Amino acid sequence: MTAGRSKKKCGYCAEKIEYIDFKNIRLLKRFVSQYGKIVPRYYSGVCVAHQKRLANAVKLAREVAMLPYSGRSMASTKF
Repeated sequence: MTAGRSKKKCGYCAEKIEYIDFKNIRLLKRFVSQYGKIVPRYYSGVCVAHQKRLANAVKLAREVAMLPYSGRSMASTKF
């Protein structure tokens, strides 16, 4: 490791959050890229357990139509 760099800490472990709610869209959008993909652990900085819970929450939010499956919308396509 280089001097001055510190490892990212999981924000959920620091705040002792156990349950990630799929209805909290503002939080889930932070972990979804502009193309609709779930952001990997090494970018988001969350631990393995919370990454799995985040992925399940994002998938459930997509299933109930709170989040889109893809980042592109129909308005952005040109015919």
